[in-house]
Formats: sequence, C-alpha cells, structure tokens
Amino acid sequence: MRGGSLWGASGPAALDPPTDQEARQLPFVWLCPEITRAHALILMDWLADDRVTRHLSDSPHVSRFIARTVERTGFPVLTPLFNQGGRFFIVCDRHDKPAGFVRLVKTGPTCEIVLVIGDRAHWGQSLGASALRASMKLAFFDMRVHSVVANIHPGNARSLGLFRRCGFQFERRTPTLESYVLPVHRYLRLLREDSSLSDGAIRLTQLDEERLRHLVMFEPAASIYELEHEIERASVVRPRDVPHDVVTMNSRALLRVDGADLEAALVYPEHADDTAGRFSVDSALGTAILGCREGDAIDWRIRDLTCRVQIARMLYQPEAAGVFDL
Repeated sequence: MRGGSLWGASGPAALDPPTDQEARQLPFVWLCPEITRAHALILMDWLADDRVTRHLSDSPHVSRFIARTVERTGFPVLTPLFNQGGRFFIVCDRHDKPAGFVRLVKTGPTCEIVLVIGDRAHWGQSLGASALRASMKLAFFDMRVHSVVANIHPGNARSLGLFRRCGFQFERRTPTLESYVLPVHRYLRLLREDSSLSDGAIRLTQLDEERLRHLVMFEPAASIYELEHEIERASVVRPRDVPHDVVTMNSRALLRVDGADLEAALVYPEHADDTAGRFSVDSALGTAILGCREGDAIDWRIRDLTCRVQIARMLYQPEAAGVFDL
C-alpha cells in the first residue's frame, strides 16, 4: 500500500488548508449522496490523473471497478454499488459542479475518511477544507461515531496541515502512513472555539437551547442533524442579554433569498406553515437563519438548490419586545 487507501480505509489528498483569515470565508460545498453514471465517468478521469492519485493506493483497482460498473450496469443511478462497505459522496461546489469525493467507512464507533479533490481547477480554493467540515458534521451528527480517523501519506503536506488545523491529533506512524484522530468530545469543544470548523458565530438564548435540544432528542438524526450541529456550535446567552438583531425563536425577519425578498417567522414544528411564512426551525431555511444577526449572509442547501440567504432586516424579536418566555 502506497499510503492512504482510496476505496477501503482512508487517504485524503489534494486538500488546501485555509489560513486563519480565510477560515470564516470558506467556499460552500455540499455532499451529494446520489452517484450517477455521469459521476462515475468523472471519477474515472480523476483517477487517471497521477497528480490526483499520487498519495493514494488502490486507484488502478478502483478505476477498473468503476469502468466495469459503468459498462455492465444500465442503471442511471449507481449509489448502492458505491455505498458497499461505506458511504460515498460527490463533493459539489455551490453551482452543483463535481469537485471531488468523500468516502466514510464506519467500523464500530470509529469512522475512517477518504477525501479527494479530484478537479485540479479547484485546487488552491479551500474546497478540501469545506468538504472536511461537511464530512465531520455528517460523521458526528448523522452517523453518530465517536471518532474520525485519517490515514495520510507522510509526503502529503497539505493534507497533514489541514487535518491538524481542524483538530486532528497524531496517533501513530508506519513507514507509509501517519494516522490522525479526532474524538467527538474534542470536536464539540473546537466547534465553538475554532473558526476553521464553523462559519461565523451564532447565538441562542438559554430557553431556546433547552427547547431545541429536547426537539432533536426525539427526531431521527438523519432528518435533523444540521439543526443539532447549529445548536452545538452556538454561543448560549441569557434571554435578556441576546442582541436585538439576532434571529431567536419566534422572531420575524425580512430575508433576501437569492435576491428575492421573503418575510419569515422562525417557529417550532407544530406552528409551521410555509404558505403563511412560518418556517419550522428544523426546515432547511429555519436551520439556516437560526441565531444569525441582521446583515449576515450564508449559503445553504434548500430544496435541492444552493441558496444565498441574507438577514436583510429584523422585524420582530420577542426578547427585544420584553417577552422572555415565548
């Protein structure tokens, strides 16, 4: 093994660690779980590039496997084949263009990661850092693992720098690999402290945090893990101390979604009615704006589209109106 198994265990490659100044401005990526024939053909091109695979093993074997799969299978969607033994995702940029891939292999409480940015046109743009953040979110909050492990070729300096920056700690070394691990307790602590693991800070009141934790406790992780991630990374303040321009529960705000104005109230699921402008906190839009401040703008995946959501103006906040138990 040359260092970093491409298909079986782990081996991040072609990643670009962000500087401290860039950490809060990482490009948006999303992990596409549906693998199509078109994706398979793109993967074959990436794996034929020596610059992409130089720190990975198994790439010739995998390339042949993909070629046989495309040749023998008439199905347009190949997801079950790629998910054998793990979960496979295509890393897509905000315009849905494939840029790389992630594979997460869960063994008991541990998850090993393969992360490759295969499109060299995206190298140097910090897409690897964004993909790693998205992968850790999914591994810890959806797959519920206790630790994520990366096995990295000693010559892959960019990957080594990125994983160290994101909190991974050295575990062991062989002649061909260096192993790094990030346990969940360390990840949760760094999530609030390290700007390389999350975007700008969000705020929750103590009452909102308590109610939201109760909400996620009784929902399937796969449907609500994004919300749980936001709760974990938030700064928690007393209701009387929350700034009046923060979107708290039962607030109303004028949003600008991809340039179109939308008046939205952030509510609990039982009060939601999208047609009336009341968006549940566990919906994509509701989770996106939770804890944000007036003027904040974020990219978020909503109804299978990447949208730019800006908090244009706060219209009502219970705490600002002196209501602290709504």
